[in-house]
Amino acid sequence: MIQNEEIALKTAEFLLQIKAIKLDNNNPFTWASGLKSPIYCDNRKILSYPKIRTYIRQEFVKMINELYLPTDVVAGVATGAIAHGVLVAQDLGLPFVYVRAAEKKHGLSNKIEGVIESGQSVVVVEDLVSTGKSSLEAVDALRDAGCNVKGMVAIFSYDLPVARENFKKAKVMLHTLTDYNVLIKKALMNNSISESDLQSLVTWREDPDKWGAQ
Repeated sequence: MIQNEEIALKTAEFLLQIKAIKLDNNNPFTWASGLKSPIYCDNRKILSYPKIRTYIRQEFVKMINELYLPTDVVAGVATGAIAHGVLVAQDLGLPFVYVRAAEKKHGLSNKIEGVIESGQSVVVVEDLVSTGKSSLEAVDALRDAGCNVKGMVAIFSYDLPVARENFKKAKVMLHTLTDYNVLIKKALMNNSISESDLQSLVTWREDPDKWGAQ
């Protein structure tokens, strides 16, 4: 869920401005899962823009201060959220760890990199949430290590029904700076999409599988 409409619109504007978000109804993108989508998000681009990178960090810090403190550790989800998580942890003066998608195949076979102890409370930083699968796998790894996951913050969420259900089942609170609904609203305001594009984009979010099969 988003906390502040003004912040959500500004974040969406930044993502559109630097083309971290691409919208194309006619030539859909194919996700790693095979899902067809009219939207593609690459938040790694944010790191190349100091003003926007700073804005994201500051808003994450405000959100964590408001919702999740006190906490012991900030954890980033590899790989897209590692840099953002480091910046947030530095600002908060907290330790940082990151969670791999899978255990290393060599050395200590770590899934969590950094120093963390059972009983510590953790806030998870993510760059984007689609179905929630990989994000919640990181939460599972932290919980398996004996940590108390207080919640997750993310830059962007597609706000898919399956993600909402997955987070609900996992009992994880998710707060995002912006989301799909705000993004397409801002894109329409900026004339990045037309009214005819809007209906297709709304239909996709409601049922991505059906949209992709058309």
